[in-house]
Amino acid sequence: MFHHTVLMNLRDADAPFVAGTEAFAARVRAELPYVRDYHFGRNVASRAAQFGWVVIATFDDARDHERYQVSPVHQQMKAFMAPHIAEVVACDVELPARGSPR
Repeated sequence: MFHHTVLMNLRDADAPFVAGTEAFAARVRAELPYVRDYHFGRNVASRAAQFGWVVIATFDDARDHERYQVSPVHQQMKAFMAPHIAEVVACDVELPARGSPR
């Protein structure tokens, strides 16, 4: 499995912004069948420092992640969110399936 995690420090994350971003996340889940799981929400870790928001996405492999990156819905979501993002940290990792040899 391939996991894509984006931690964000947002400015002006008001209710309309959060609702709009959640709507884009729902579109990603509905429109991109190769996205296994997708979530936008608050980072509840007390040690998160300024990175209070997160996008977590799961794919079968890196190829599907690349398809997501260039998809129209992801590009639209990024354009919507960009004015609100003060800082961002991304982490992409490919992990073996459970029970697979490492």
